[in-house]
Amino acid sequence: MANIKTAISIQDSLFKQADALAREMHISRSRLFVMAVEDFIQRQQNQQLLEKINLAYENEPTPAEEDRLNKMRRQHRQIVDGEW
Repeated sequence: MANIKTAISIQDSLFKQADALAREMHISRSRLFVMAVEDFIQRQQNQQLLEKINLAYENEPTPAEEDRLNKMRRQHRQIVDGEW
């Protein structure tokens, strides 16, 4: 994968903190910024996935789904009855 050089503008205090952290971690500032962007992107993707999952479970079960769930619960109870 090809690397692309870029320039960013950040506040001096943030730059100093990033520089100190990179030195402490024994990595380059570039690597630190790459790690930060990767982490940010992953968090955003996770948030989007969570929102999709929440949307899918937002609706109450339909009467047919509720009936099937009740049948599955009864069947499960019959299967495990006396097992524990």
